[in-house]
Amino acid sequence: MGQEPRTVRRIQDADVCGKTAVVRADYNVPMDGETIQDDGRIRASLPTLSDLLDRGARVVVMTHLGRPDGAVVESLRLNPIARRLQELLGRPVRKLDECIGSAITEAIRAGKPGDVFLVENLRFHAEEEENDPAFSAALAELGDLYVDDAFGTLHRAHASTVGIAERRPAYAGLLVQKEIDTLSRVLYDPARPYVAIVGGKKASDKLGALRDLVSRVDCILVGGGVAFTFLAASGASVGDSVVDPSLFEDIRGIVRKAGERGTEIVLPKDVVAARSLSSGAETRVCLADAIPAGWKGFDIGPETVRMFGERIARAGTVVWAGPMGAFEFAPFAAGTRGVAEAVAASSSFSVIGGGETGEAVAKLGFEDRVSFVSTGGGACLAYLRGKSLPALDVLTA
Repeated sequence: MGQEPRTVRRIQDADVCGKTAVVRADYNVPMDGETIQDDGRIRASLPTLSDLLDRGARVVVMTHLGRPDGAVVESLRLNPIARRLQELLGRPVRKLDECIGSAITEAIRAGKPGDVFLVENLRFHAEEEENDPAFSAALAELGDLYVDDAFGTLHRAHASTVGIAERRPAYAGLLVQKEIDTLSRVLYDPARPYVAIVGGKKASDKLGALRDLVSRVDCILVGGGVAFTFLAASGASVGDSVVDPSLFEDIRGIVRKAGERGTEIVLPKDVVAARSLSSGAETRVCLADAIPAGWKGFDIGPETVRMFGERIARAGTVVWAGPMGAFEFAPFAAGTRGVAEAVAASSSFSVIGGGETGEAVAKLGFEDRVSFVSTGGGACLAYLRGKSLPALDVLTA
């Protein structure tokens, strides 16, 4: 694109011996009560933590979990995270019941090199998401230097991602470096044809990405709930499928831009429909532009899977953001599985955009058969769109 990736300050270049490193991790993992359903994000942080500990640092880890909206929610305390991190690191992890305050800073200062602390859920404080200066300053008091290893939050200007980085020497962790290096290959020099697969529940969530990607890619395959608003905007009969008419003009603009650019937009030819979303739902395969009244589309159909697979097989680069259907329910998982199989079988450089797509690929057993699974959905897509990521900007050398 005529640009070169920016360089970031790296932890490899930081003097950490005898110092306290505050590490922003992304442990916003799926939970079932006290049970962690997928510890992938915790595992992804281990190289950075091990590097700091091996070089004689005392480490303070901070993260958010869920959406407590600035209040203490007992079910979102980080005790299960601390236990799992301790198991994976193979050394004690001391869980602290707050993330700021004199008692917390004193406990950390009483530690020694090699000690690991996990402070409490950042989002128990509304000031975190507000990037509040006083809260940022309180977080900065936790240590001597700051390491951002939470790629999934780089697009958020929060106290723990931007505010603290403005108050302490700040560096990118190994995970953030790996993500940026990998995604830069796609952003700056993608192998062609470059195919984007865009799905997910709501068209509004992907509209900005589609608007930006249409001038960067050669082909966009549109599935999931996003497809029904696209189909309806073109005049198709989509039954009772969820659509957002307020987006029709924007979508028509994207289609016009694609035509001018020569970018192919491929919509579903058929879908799997049902009257309601459930594991035991009666389903039928319908033409995508002729879904009967009272029926809703919940997955792409077999002809669409074949059609999408043809484009994927010819691709040099594939980026996938958003499942093709309600894959959590067995009757509507075939579309996502079929696309995952096509991506896994292709010789393309394939990037899975984290979030729900990463969960789907892992659940279906294809995680090891794609080139790269990002740990951040929104951040991955923002970076590949060429957008500024506030928490990355403050790490730029």
